[in-house]
Amino acid sequence: MDWNLYASFREVMRQGSLSAAARTLGLTQPTLGRHVAALEAGLGVALFTRSPQGLTPTSAAADLLPRVEEMHAAAEAAARAVSGGAGGETGVVRITASEIVGGVVLPPILAAFREIHPGVTVELVLTNRNEDLLRRDADIAVRMIRPDQSALVARRIGTIGIGLFAHRRYVEAHGLPRTIDEIADHPLIGFDRDVASLRALESAAPFLDRDRFAFRTDSDLAQLAALRAGFGLGGCQLGIAAAEPDLVRVLPDLVWFELEMWLAMHEDLRGVSRVRAMYDHLAAALTEYARRR
Repeated sequence: MDWNLYASFREVMRQGSLSAAARTLGLTQPTLGRHVAALEAGLGVALFTRSPQGLTPTSAAADLLPRVEEMHAAAEAAARAVSGGAGGETGVVRITASEIVGGVVLPPILAAFREIHPGVTVELVLTNRNEDLLRRDADIAVRMIRPDQSALVARRIGTIGIGLFAHRRYVEAHGLPRTIDEIADHPLIGFDRDVASLRALESAAPFLDRDRFAFRTDSDLAQLAALRAGFGLGGCQLGIAAAEPDLVRVLPDLVWFELEMWLAMHEDLRGVSRVRAMYDHLAAALTEYARRR
């Protein structure tokens, strides 16, 4: 069956409506509607129920979506695999990393790689979810937990220190806490509904629970932006803070914890020149980053 039908179905499921999916794909709404109808006819099942309020996915659609996502990932991986032509350090490398690592740490590292390997196109996926390298959602992953899939090549980069900071403007206006108890007198920046992050934070620093956060967001980049804006006290990787002299460390001997950083790729990609070059470049640069304190 025409892959375009599955692609249209996937986008309708992702966007929640024909109109939004049509805008994303650059198609007209009637065309997208025909794609969905043709897919339903080909499969012999109803994927959506129609109502004045729009489309509601059926159980068949819910069952089909994971398979279509696998097809989509495989198609993208195939396109990346042939993007380098006959070989050499040209083509596409897709990297996945957390918001904060991908949005702040990697850009200068990737810019340096580009100077050495101008023929390589970089795709960067920012997500705090661990993308599936076995399914080829990405070629290389920077992860903050140890990969446990046997088919991956993984390298431990080191430990990333995280401390409590405030911007110099905030410090000049409000001062700094001198004890753990005095932290409660200052506005805190933290997570909103990210249960895993909240539990990890409460385990490492029980006094930094959600109820105390005056600024709540599950975006690491938004948390860093609030910290830079002088909203209050917030966590920051020591490597990032080391490059920003206006960020002042708060209670460095009492408030800090560490996360492991790992670099991983599928073992089948070790022989792909551009992927191996990127992997080695990231390993060296991130190891240097992990040493910053």
